[in-house]
Amino acid sequence: MRKNLEDAVALVTGASSGIGEETARSLADVGADIALLARREDRLEHLADELEADFGVETLVLPADVRDEAAVESAIDQTVETFGRLDVVVNNAGLARGSDVESMTTDEYRQMMDTNVDGVFYVSRAALPHLRETTGNLIFVGSFAGQYPRPFNPVYAASKWWVRGFAHSLEGQVGDAGVGITVVNPTEVRTEFGSEDGESFEVRFEAGEVTEPEEIANAIRFAALQDGSTVSELDLYRRDKFAGW
Repeated sequence: MRKNLEDAVALVTGASSGIGEETARSLADVGADIALLARREDRLEHLADELEADFGVETLVLPADVRDEAAVESAIDQTVETFGRLDVVVNNAGLARGSDVESMTTDEYRQMMDTNVDGVFYVSRAALPHLRETTGNLIFVGSFAGQYPRPFNPVYAASKWWVRGFAHSLEGQVGDAGVGITVVNPTEVRTEFGSEDGESFEVRFEAGEVTEPEEIANAIRFAALQDGSTVSELDLYRRDKFAGW
């Protein structure tokens, strides 16, 4: 396990808020230069300025949508052209739309699958050749919904079961090339998640009521610091999660 990520380059998707934003801070804190990928360019610019000022790292702002295959490939290429390497990739971008299958619109379904499944595939496919060169780490933000049934949103759960199955199968495919694969599974995290269709977790829960994004970011950093070994899977949840089950 490395002590830091100095001279390493990390790319974080969904970096404009929540887990992605805190992950960028956490990786910069241990010396990594950071490529920030998300749709909201103004937020990325603000975060980039903060990381450079607070941690003395270099940053690259990549306004892109992970659902856009060409944009993802261009972002990965731009990262390697700018920094000369790619050591850590965090597949964090994701969303939840709708809930009940019978009332879910096709647009809601497609947005979820295009982001949570296709976007993860596009980023992974584009990043893997570069991670092979650096024997780097590819980290997926999964979910407890990818391990247990989620009756109130089966489609979101299915997308996260896909992420987990894809990640672990990929782990077997590229492990002999020295690429580390990790899945980090949070439960509820106090972020903007859920705001697409109503009240976000940030609004719904008080501080300390559920997991904070910083806690997930620290788990991601732990996985990113691995060198030679792999943290295959990490589950993070509040300590009373299973009380009364």
